[in-house]
Amino acid sequence: MDIAWEQRLAKAWASVEEYDDRGAEFREIIDTLVAELPDESPVAPFERACAFDSTGHSDRAVPLYREALEKGLDGYRRRRTAIQLSSSLRNIGQPEEGVTLLEAELDAPSDELDDAVRATLALCLASLGREREGLALVLGALAPHLPRYQRSMGNYARQLTDG
Repeated sequence: MDIAWEQRLAKAWASVEEYDDRGAEFREIIDTLVAELPDESPVAPFERACAFDSTGHSDRAVPLYREALEKGLDGYRRRRTAIQLSSSLRNIGQPEEGVTLLEAELDAPSDELDDAVRATLALCLASLGREREGLALVLGALAPHLPRYQRSMGNYARQLTDG
C-alpha cells in the first residue's frame, strides 16, 4: 500500500454518508480499492469488513474481520479490528467473545483508541447484564476528559466494581 492508495481510501470513507442506507454502492467503491491489494493482504478483508459494518451488516463483517486477523493484520488496524469485531459480535448476539477480545486490549500499549476499547467493552458487558462494570469503565474513560471532578469520577468508577 502506498500513500496515494491510503488517500483514496480516506476519501472514500469521507463520503460514506453520501450513499443510501443499504450501502451497496459504497461497498463497491471499497471493493474496487481493495482489489488493488495483493491477495494475501490482511488490509483487504479489514476494509471490506468495515464497509459491511458501516452499512449495517455486522453479520457479514465478522468473518472478514476474522480473516484479516488470520492474515496477520497488525498495528493500528489490528486494534481497530478488535474493537469493531467486538461491536459486531455484540450486534449479532455474541458479546462474550467481544468481552474476551477487548479485555486483552486493556493490557495493550496505550493509544488514542483506549477510550473506544472501554466504551465498546462497556456495551458488551451491558449486553451480558454486567452494567455496573460497564458503567465503571465508561466513567473511568470519561474522567480524564472532564474539566473538573476527575478524581471524584475516578473514585466513583472504582466504587462501582469494588463492592
